[in-house]
Amino acid sequence: MTDKNRQDKEFKQDQRLARLVEAFKADSGEYKDLATPADREDRRRLLRSLMNIRMPKALPQDVLRIQDEYLQERAAEKGIVRLSEIPEIRDSMSIWQGDITCLAVDAIVNAANSQMLGCFVPMHTCIDNCIHTYAGIQLRADCNRQMQKLRMRCGRNYEQPTAVPMLTDGYNLPAKKVVHIVGPIVQGRLTPALEQDLADCYKNTLDLCAQNSLKTVAFCCISTGVFHFPNQRAAQIAVNTVEEWMRQNPGILERVILNVFKEEDRSIYEELLS
Repeated sequence: MTDKNRQDKEFKQDQRLARLVEAFKADSGEYKDLATPADREDRRRLLRSLMNIRMPKALPQDVLRIQDEYLQERAAEKGIVRLSEIPEIRDSMSIWQGDITCLAVDAIVNAANSQMLGCFVPMHTCIDNCIHTYAGIQLRADCNRQMQKLRMRCGRNYEQPTAVPMLTDGYNLPAKKVVHIVGPIVQGRLTPALEQDLADCYKNTLDLCAQNSLKTVAFCCISTGVFHFPNQRAAQIAVNTVEEWMRQNPGILERVILNVFKEEDRSIYEELLS
């Protein structure tokens, strides 16, 4: 790419960013008079924060189109990682360390909460926040539609149970689909029931992928963050469950990627799959 082309791309992105910040400020009502920072990174943070706190509702089509163009270019800027770039370690399984929102696979797995609407904390670093941010506001709206249907059937206080997956489109993510699943929360000691719940998260997600002809899936480290599942045991359960599922369902999935962010988790998985 020439310097001129790069400058033109950056200029267009800056225009999109400026338009989106003003549109989302106006949409918020509460923050419509907030001063817009001059720095590009600060404007990006402001836009992300406004997207994070936004309840699911309609957005004008012209603004939605600009959001999609902006997020798709952001994905290209961050770098899209394709399956061919991720080596298979054994038995159609891979380890990949990095931002799961960069993966161009059939499905990525989101560690969701029981409300299934994403993280509302501005700029929070959890995977739920990241996935919703880079997918765009359509993802929260999709989850909300599905939850409203479930509440009509199951009662207005319905919350998504642990280990029951929900499938949505990926929207502006490189991944085609997102599997949202609520992992077990460890509040005291680790119990066999919690271990089974985590195993069910992996098994049920794989079953859902098979039912929807999704051939490649990337799992995050379910429940190991704020849900306090011990990293070592969580990785053992993940590997054992995936390997057992692949043995029982030969040829159904082409690749299962164990996505890690921390070096600690990468080391654990590498030892388990060595």
